[in-house]
Amino acid sequence: MAEQESVNVLLSNAYESLKCVDLRAAGEMLDRALSIDFENPEVLWSLKCANFWSERLGRMESMGNPFERGEFVVSQWKAFSSFAAKLDGRFDRARYAFKGYAFALALASYREIPSDDEGAREADLALRIGVCLKGAGDYALALRSLEAAARERREDADTLAQLADAYALGGDERTSKALFREAFYLGAQRIDVDLLECETMRRLVEKVASLGYSGSELPEWIPVYGTLLGLFSVKRELKSVEVGKLRQSIYQLENEAKEGRDDRSLLVPRLINRYFWLIDHYVQAKEDRSKIAEVLLKIRLLDPSIHKQYVA
Repeated sequence: MAEQESVNVLLSNAYESLKCVDLRAAGEMLDRALSIDFENPEVLWSLKCANFWSERLGRMESMGNPFERGEFVVSQWKAFSSFAAKLDGRFDRARYAFKGYAFALALASYREIPSDDEGAREADLALRIGVCLKGAGDYALALRSLEAAARERREDADTLAQLADAYALGGDERTSKALFREAFYLGAQRIDVDLLECETMRRLVEKVASLGYSGSELPEWIPVYGTLLGLFSVKRELKSVEVGKLRQSIYQLENEAKEGRDDRSLLVPRLINRYFWLIDHYVQAKEDRSKIAEVLLKIRLLDPSIHKQYVA
């Protein structure tokens, strides 16, 4: 029992060192824990993860440009997520510690970038800093940074999605749902789904993936199933100019879908999501039910299964 307590203390101290972005100290504590209990599954799991980041740290330190370093670390976090998923066991405490380490490391690099007066560049940097703060668990500061980015990039899908994610992690589910719905309407392909962390979105991504969708198809089906499952339930009334753009977008997508293009697998869910938006508009505007029935028929012709779930 005393031995186990000692291992647990060393693990806790190792995770604290990761929180302080000190991978070397964390590795030393994990090695000491292994010498006490060389079969402890959490120690073995964490050591493999520490070795993963130790290899990347050497490559990162050779990069002179802080922007490149930050981008490298974030890309390696995505690689790490795949790596960790293949390891035996699930140790959430350890994974959270390594996530905090990775994003704090990237954050330090981004903060070394000189400030720029250009709004676009400032917004781009605010987005990256916000994502890192979110990954490191500082949701209040993440919101401030992501809101600053969103003020400059009001129609940028990824910025809105990352902001929605931060709101969800901070406990504001209503605002989060509204922003996620907007983001995936603006451009599902532009959203970095791998950097979305809230439980609601992770479950939705897993659900869509379990249905066989992957690659570029997966983000296009997220708003469709987000609507079917009631996760994209917070809606707003469209302005007249927005309704015009929605109709124009639907008309263009319908024509493209008829052409038998190679990207039809992307056009179909994109079109269905726009049909959902149009139906929501008709409902809010109290339009004649025949207009809704017409759109529902189009959905049924595109995908009978989705139509069945939508009207159920």
